[in-house]
Amino acid sequence: MKRSDIGQLPPFYDTYINQVEDIEILRALENYDALMDDESLQKCNMLGDTVYQEGKWTVRDIFQHIIDTERIMAYRALRFARNDKTVLAGFDENLFGAEMQSKHKSVNTLAIEFNLLRRANTMMFKEFKHEILRRKGFVNQTEISVLALGFVLVGHQKHHTRVIKEKYFPIID
Repeated sequence: MKRSDIGQLPPFYDTYINQVEDIEILRALENYDALMDDESLQKCNMLGDTVYQEGKWTVRDIFQHIIDTERIMAYRALRFARNDKTVLAGFDENLFGAEMQSKHKSVNTLAIEFNLLRRANTMMFKEFKHEILRRKGFVNQTEISVLALGFVLVGHQKHHTRVIKEKYFPIID
């Protein structure tokens, strides 16, 4: 199923879903199975603890945020895929950010962690047939489908890696 098969996009999540071209969900997950290419990761390593503006996260913090969000969105997709009707709570990214301990991890370690997680999530989505991808549940009073959550995984990653390239890379270029 493609992004256009989602139908009406859920509010808030539409920002991320719209980051992804109208392709099959498995192709989208596979096309973006690496956090960044090797050259971009080298630039990220050069940045260290640099931030483009006071109060912003470091690149390692952003990577950890992408990983945390990937886990949460995949968990939601799994719950809805298994026809769990429990209304799920949202999460506070700033609370998570304050506790993520990413300064103790290297850029390369975070990239490997993301790659492994994305591969596992791609395998999970391969199991989902069309009827499962159409299943919906509620997160924080917003209805969202399993398919939409899959595109959130990809779009969220794309959004934040674009921010890194636009805001952080000019610091070292």
